[in-house]
Amino acid sequence: MVTIADVARHAGVAASTVSYVLSGKRTISTDTRERVQRSVHALGYRPNASARALASQRSNVLALVIPLRTGMHVPVMMQFATAVVTTARRFDHDVLLLTADEGPDGLERVAQSSLVDALVVMDVELHDERVPVLRELPMPSVLIGYPDDADGLTCIDLDFVAAGAHCVDHLADLGHTSLALLGTPSAVYERQTGFAQRTLTGFVEAAERRGVLGVETPCEHTFDAILHTVEQLLSDHPDITGLVVQNEPIIGPLLDVLRRLGRRVPEDMSLVAICADDVAERQVPQLSAVSIPAERIGDQAVESLITKLEGGDVPGLTLVPPTLTARGSTCPHVDLTTA
Repeated sequence: MVTIADVARHAGVAASTVSYVLSGKRTISTDTRERVQRSVHALGYRPNASARALASQRSNVLALVIPLRTGMHVPVMMQFATAVVTTARRFDHDVLLLTADEGPDGLERVAQSSLVDALVVMDVELHDERVPVLRELPMPSVLIGYPDDADGLTCIDLDFVAAGAHCVDHLADLGHTSLALLGTPSAVYERQTGFAQRTLTGFVEAAERRGVLGVETPCEHTFDAILHTVEQLLSDHPDITGLVVQNEPIIGPLLDVLRRLGRRVPEDMSLVAICADDVAERQVPQLSAVSIPAERIGDQAVESLITKLEGGDVPGLTLVPPTLTARGSTCPHVDLTTA
């Protein structure tokens, strides 16, 4: 293993000079710094992570807190996790994934362990019991999602209120006057998880603004539950011609259910989803959808956390504007009673 002494001999400088070049703790002349850097690259020297951590009193590890709860769609959460891990590595940090639903106690336990330098917290509820602890912890944190009271926190999320409204506006612009939101499983609403509640708010407010019928219902993930939910919905509201779906696991089965019930997409039922682009694009027909910018949000969360660790300032709340891409699952509504 190449040591700092090897680099010093190769560059013709003292070992302390190499250390200062690598740490940036002292000003070194440009010629000497470049000579040391050439030797580092030539010998393939990599500073020891443990030594760096001891010197800086930091672990170079971030904790990603994703409590696995009822009703969560794990593949979506893993898209965010992948983005966090990838960006953390770019900043020479590792990520400790915490999936137990321990609430405030779990955050305090991790903070006291000195295992990590900072926290990325997901699955944020409107009245999240972890918020008071996050404000008091002696380490920085960033939330993907945001509570009703976000004062003193750093939060990043898709603007789900605007996402729900975009879906309604897209369908209303196509002439649809009776719409339904097929939402997340009931447990997600019962926890008052932020993304689900805010999409519902955007949907309801936009339906009122556009003067269209807007009904909403949670939907569980099993095929039988999807079939029952849609049958009941169409029985209660037979005039519905537009569906907004915020429940990625049900998308494929939902298309099968609509075919079974004799509703063609988009001729009889236009459908717009809030989901990942790859999910929307592999359906038949491809779905009009508001994309989930997991990579962008995860990347920005880590960048904000690194900035905070280095003493910089970051915005308190960052909302990513939604983008809706129209594809083959929506079309203009034709009223056959007047056509």
